[in-house]
Amino acid sequence: MTILHMDMFLPFILLSLTQGSICIKANAQSCGDCIQVAETCGWCSDENFLTVGESKSARCDDLESLKKRNCNVTKIENPRGHITVNKNKPVTNRKKDGAEKLKPEQITQIQPQKLTLTLRSGEPQTFELKFKRAEDYPIDLYYLMDLSFSMKDDLENVKNLGTDLMREMQEITSDFRIGFGSFVEKTVMPYISTTPARLSNPCTGNQNCTSPFSYKNVLKLTENGDEFNRLVSQQQISGNLDSPEGGFDAIMQVAVCEHIGWRNVTRLLVFSTDAGFHFAGDGKLGGIVLPNDGKCHLENNAYTMSHYYDYPSIAHLVQKLSDHNIQTIFAVTEEFQPVYKELKNLIPKSAVGTLSSNSSNVIKLIIDAYNSLSSEVILENGRLPEGVSINYKSICKNGVEGTGENGRKCSNISIGDEVSFKISIESQKCPSHGKSEVIKIKPLGFTEEVEVVLNFICDCQCAAEGQPNSDVCHNGTFECGACKCNEGRIGRLCECSKDEVRTEDLDANCRKDNGTDICSNNGDCVCGTCECKKRENPAEVYSGKYCECDNFNCDRSNNKLCGGHGRCECRKCICDANYTGSACDCSLDTSTCLAKNGQICNGRGTCDCGNCKCTNPKFQGPTCEICPTCPGVCTEHKDCVQCRAFDAGEKKDTCKQECNYFELKMVKDREKLPQPTDQSFPLTHCKERDANDCWFYYTFAIRNDTKEVYVVENLECPAGPDIIPIVAGVVAGIVLIGLALLLIWKLLMIIHDRREFAKFEKEKMNAKWDTGENPIYKSAVTTVVNPKYEGK
Repeated sequence: MTILHMDMFLPFILLSLTQGSICIKANAQSCGDCIQVAETCGWCSDENFLTVGESKSARCDDLESLKKRNCNVTKIENPRGHITVNKNKPVTNRKKDGAEKLKPEQITQIQPQKLTLTLRSGEPQTFELKFKRAEDYPIDLYYLMDLSFSMKDDLENVKNLGTDLMREMQEITSDFRIGFGSFVEKTVMPYISTTPARLSNPCTGNQNCTSPFSYKNVLKLTENGDEFNRLVSQQQISGNLDSPEGGFDAIMQVAVCEHIGWRNVTRLLVFSTDAGFHFAGDGKLGGIVLPNDGKCHLENNAYTMSHYYDYPSIAHLVQKLSDHNIQTIFAVTEEFQPVYKELKNLIPKSAVGTLSSNSSNVIKLIIDAYNSLSSEVILENGRLPEGVSINYKSICKNGVEGTGENGRKCSNISIGDEVSFKISIESQKCPSHGKSEVIKIKPLGFTEEVEVVLNFICDCQCAAEGQPNSDVCHNGTFECGACKCNEGRIGRLCECSKDEVRTEDLDANCRKDNGTDICSNNGDCVCGTCECKKRENPAEVYSGKYCECDNFNCDRSNNKLCGGHGRCECRKCICDANYTGSACDCSLDTSTCLAKNGQICNGRGTCDCGNCKCTNPKFQGPTCEICPTCPGVCTEHKDCVQCRAFDAGEKKDTCKQECNYFELKMVKDREKLPQPTDQSFPLTHCKERDANDCWFYYTFAIRNDTKEVYVVENLECPAGPDIIPIVAGVVAGIVLIGLALLLIWKLLMIIHDRREFAKFEKEKMNAKWDTGENPIYKSAVTTVVNPKYEGK
């Protein structure tokens, strides 16, 4: 009985062909292992769920299969992930001309600000992130300028930049601050000349230049444009020996030093130069081998470690600029546009503008670059924990959607526009430490960010209720309806030590009828109990106390197990209703044998397995409706209808004996005959001809096993021939034929005469003789000459 009970549920395993097969293949030994396989896998914690021959891993299956295998729904462990929004401050609707003056930290451009995601392996959690570009958002702009000798004329134009730029930026924001810094080069050979004279004045001729320096913070960020103009006016040009400048040292210090005075607002760094740049590795020329440490080294607003640390690498700069939310604008001359455009492609949220030879267009360049940078939002996230993936989908302006890498960004965003992003985070496995992780998502160039706390579902809730050293388990913990064995113990109840697994005494319990095969060669003997093998196809299952049963070795029909109309239980087909046979290939349904007249096989056979078997071999067809050697219905009944309706025909003398098998009804004309559309039973219309070539019409039908014949009273006989038209037609035909023959003869004679005349004319032209003498003329005078006469 126990084995049959188990086999009743085996067919349901056949439904586990997709996700179910994944769950079964995983061979999970605990609930925690099971839920890590796939999001559709569940664990049945019912103590009595498993039957003889099933291993512990059979508790792990897809949800539908567990229900169909009669696992109580309340006993199915299937924890689900969820999202909790911890901080959801709405985005700020701020107007530039509004009376309310907000501090930068009071402005919100991204929503929500903090979430907690509870993740289960294989189950993505998706949330929506909104971004709205706020109006009148504060801006900090730091102008970093190359003060090598080639930038002399540029410095003159920048001296009034403070007030002019302040005035232009008032159109964008009422909260604007500006700062200024300058750079030249590392103060070691071979970048500069270290002779005392060149150190005091690196310029040639009568040029008065200041001593070389690496980087100076001339003015930290301030709202005072006049102060900017005053301090910049005091700056002097310097000089160096090589063309590339040490701008990367300056950018690094601007990014990491608090002396600059950055606020948590939009941060812009304008880098102005007419030359290229040194980067990591170039310091070796001056004997500098220590990599740049990425820390602030300003003393008295001057970079003091340029001789000690190498130039930073591009990747190092990208990291620091991103960490400090600084957007870079490269204002460079036309000559170096290609170089800095390549650099722009490596630094996110950066722009390149063409600087005129004397920097006269610098304000327009800054405004255009700012508008370009601020019109695009690009999301980035911090380092993801191992096994965690993130996917973005953008819903931008006018409903334009982006996926993949384009799902991270939206372009052409104007002030006040709101865009959104669908962000899906999925974990493929639990972290080894099992603790929470935090990732941060933020738009590049903005200080605001979204904090996402990740909690991982690594075990089932029922595991917390486990009973260590339970009486049910020998040296194990009873949790989630099964025993979780201690180290070194195995078996469903942890009843065996690993050292006892293959003893002869235990193996004897796994042999059916004291045979030689352990577990019928279809399983392993574990602690004296058979645990059946799993086949490559998870839908195919061994079962039984000795694994002697399976659900795939039954008879087949049409290449289908049990004909597709039953289930295989212990190598025997259990057929569905209305099916029988060893392969469930015999249908008990007679609907397929019903003929059009409602009779089974037209009353000429029996219905066997859904197919008609005709009792009379002359009948054929799906319902014995075809008889190739039989006359038709009309021909079959013609003589009887003729003798009974008109007292004529071949059966006139035997009509009473042979033709009483139907009811005869006479009607006046053909319109009175029954019509097929009026009847609920088969009806045949007939038209037959008698010996006098007269037609008679009738119908033959079978209603309630009674044969009915309706006959039209009057015969339709053909009328006799009209002799006069026939004779006239024959005479006219003969005359016409004679005339036609005469005309043909006349035509042939004309053709012949013309041909003969043409032939004569041709011969006449070809004749050759002397036309002066008649060729057939003979003279009447004959002259005879004497041969002896000599004319004397």
